[in-house]
Amino acid sequence: MKYDFETLIDRSRCGSGKWDGMREKKADLTPGVVPFSVADMEFKNAPEIVAGLKEYLDTHILGYTHPTEAYYAAVCSWIKEQHGWTVDPAHIVCSPGVVPALFMLVAALCEAGDGIIVMPPVYYPFYGAVKTNGCHVKTCPLVYENGAYSINFELLEKVASESDSKLLIFCSPHNPVGRVWSPEELHRVGEICLRHGVKIISDEIHWDIVMPGHTHTPFPMAGEFGDNLIVCTAPSKTFNLAAMQTSNIILPGEEDRKKFLAIKEKYCVESMNALGFEACRLAYTLGKGWMEEMLQVIWDNFKFASAYLKERLPMIKPIELQGTYLMWLDCTALGKNSKELEELMVQKAELFLDEGYIFGEGGEGFERLNLACPKWVLKAGLERLEQAVKASC
Repeated sequence: MKYDFETLIDRSRCGSGKWDGMREKKADLTPGVVPFSVADMEFKNAPEIVAGLKEYLDTHILGYTHPTEAYYAAVCSWIKEQHGWTVDPAHIVCSPGVVPALFMLVAALCEAGDGIIVMPPVYYPFYGAVKTNGCHVKTCPLVYENGAYSINFELLEKVASESDSKLLIFCSPHNPVGRVWSPEELHRVGEICLRHGVKIISDEIHWDIVMPGHTHTPFPMAGEFGDNLIVCTAPSKTFNLAAMQTSNIILPGEEDRKKFLAIKEKYCVESMNALGFEACRLAYTLGKGWMEEMLQVIWDNFKFASAYLKERLPMIKPIELQGTYLMWLDCTALGKNSKELEELMVQKAELFLDEGYIFGEGGEGFERLNLACPKWVLKAGLERLEQAVKASC
């Protein structure tokens, strides 16, 4: 490999939310333990991005900065080359992250009391975006059957047809269950929502992170949905740039863009991170080689973890990973409630994951494990899990 995916950077004293959160849960932590929770990577950043940012600091002033033509060109070229989707740069509105964009989009597009549909178990900030804006969550749970997840289209039709349903917040690829939706599934979701006047926000932040044998389809390429669809993207998951707080929200509808921009103005979300803009541009122009190697590391880690569990902890079932670098584990056969399962993971195994219950209905008894780490770190975590589970049986 050309790039280094084996060196671990100790983030215990640099303000890392993931690492600090681990120590808050267990103060007497054994030295050397690494968390597997929050979705950022334990990989060194692509050297092309690091070198480019150093050059930028040497040649630029860190004043108020807006996206340049070169920035928009890099974003649109990446989307076209990676996903086959031609995006009009005039449709892109930048935001300091996809999660802030979700909160602002709900504020822009909905009124208090509106119903917003989600498909649990699903990324937990979706619920916050709904409730913070005085709306209410309407669930269309995914169907979990024979170790795989699918969409309950009949229930979606019913929920979408209800008069208070205004919006669907959709996750593609799906976090935490790792599904990459087919064009046919996307088309059916889009048609149902269009028929009932339910607008769709598609969170596609993980769209570059797809495993062998699967292809991500941007939602707009699955049908003619026009202004009924908004897509949220960012380089943050693909290139481990979360702290750069730069995302690209694609709104084809002029009225939706105006509403979104008005909410940004209301909360004075104007000029953003100059280094974030440059990191995004660098990633999308120079980062493909690093990304391709990273994807292979994630896939190798998934295969390694799956084989380990099958041989040594067969009661824990890994769900097939199609997209994201997040492994969804069915731990229901351990026979523990959510509190007991968390106690086992944190206190006994010193394994700091994202507990399944935080993702809502259908998440109880599951765990989400972040695979974006050196394999030796993953192996050490699985060994602690094996020891803890066998000691508790």
